[in-house]
Amino acid sequence: MVDKTKLPPSGLKNDYVSMAPYWWPDPQKPDGLPYIRRDGETNPEHYNTDRTQLEHLCDAVSCLTIQSFVSENEIHASHVGRLLRCWFLEPSTMMNPHLRYAQYIPGRCEGRGLGLIDTMNLCHMLDMVSHLPFSKSWTQNDLSGLKDWVGSYLEWFLKSEHGQTECREFNNHGTWYDTQVVCFAVFCGQDKIARDQIENHVYPRISSQIEPDGSQPHELARTLSMSYCTFNLTGFAILSRLSRQMGIDLWGWKTADGRGILPAIRWMLPYYMGRKNWNWTQLNEFPPSKAAFLLSLAAEDTQDGEIIEAAGKLAEFPWSKISAWRTGVREFNNKS
Repeated sequence: MVDKTKLPPSGLKNDYVSMAPYWWPDPQKPDGLPYIRRDGETNPEHYNTDRTQLEHLCDAVSCLTIQSFVSENEIHASHVGRLLRCWFLEPSTMMNPHLRYAQYIPGRCEGRGLGLIDTMNLCHMLDMVSHLPFSKSWTQNDLSGLKDWVGSYLEWFLKSEHGQTECREFNNHGTWYDTQVVCFAVFCGQDKIARDQIENHVYPRISSQIEPDGSQPHELARTLSMSYCTFNLTGFAILSRLSRQMGIDLWGWKTADGRGILPAIRWMLPYYMGRKNWNWTQLNEFPPSKAAFLLSLAAEDTQDGEIIEAAGKLAEFPWSKISAWRTGVREFNNKS
């Protein structure tokens, strides 16, 4: 986090900074400024920011936590503790709990609300951490400190101008905003915030994003349409899993004219399984196996036979069939 070579406008290494992925130098301008948008084409500059480091952190914590259970070796859990304390707890190295400078665009802005999607991987990471048993490497105080950090970040997420802008987004950005709010709130034991987000934003978002036939017009309009349809539904699936912990059934919820998460997944199934050709723009190849995680969540929660069969066929590796998002967050909140 603090090893970055490009500082944010604040000059503070502890402030997170990332660059918007689909923005490139303008070839018509000597200095390339302001950058111009090329949807679906990622500028390599995007990878040289804190977003890449955060993704690596979340992947490492998740993998090491799983390995600690498989091997029962303290060395893996010990490293998880070091990583988490470095990024979230140690004052000299921790990330300040805001994304004021996320997804800056050279020549246009220092950061934007759309950048809040950068921390979506925290949802998976926090679920993994909730399964991490207490030890000398990860203590009750460590968990309490992490909850304090997430609570501060959640407050900024909800109240900042960037957060309020992202909440108003109508496509996958809005979905993943809701997913993060609910995840962070559940992790911190703030159920009222989670319930309010579902009631006031998730239900309307399902109604506005999914058509009665199950299609997703906002995502189909993108240049990576199959990728974004799957990405959006994955956010909804994680929301559905989290909501179950509070006794809310998003999987089964539908509008009077049939708009719902499960109908949208069923709309995608023939394309995932190769029974229909995808007729919308998809610049990069989309291996159907990328839908395995989405389908595993839906299969496990709904026990829908067709989805169970599809999830099994699309999983390339055994661990693709193992869905996270169990009840660990709730169990740990009850313990702490």
